[in-house]
Amino acid sequence: MKEKIHPEYKEAIITCACGEVIHTRSTKQNLRVEICSKCHPFFTGKQKFVDSAGRVEKFLKKYKKEEKKEDKKEEKK
Repeated sequence: MKEKIHPEYKEAIITCACGEVIHTRSTKQNLRVEICSKCHPFFTGKQKFVDSAGRVEKFLKKYKKEEKKEDKKEEKK
């Protein structure tokens, strides 16, 4: 590695808006983030699907009918 061209890599503290504190290493000493893995909806399981046009209901309605048709065909045999 060439000398005097790389930034200094030092201990860093990452602070989330929810209060979570993470100790790591970075070129910046203190970082503040709005969301972390402790409070992100995807990781906590609280994620909600937004369906403004009714696409999910349309999909479920369409494929529930096909399942019923397949069940009836199997019963007839």
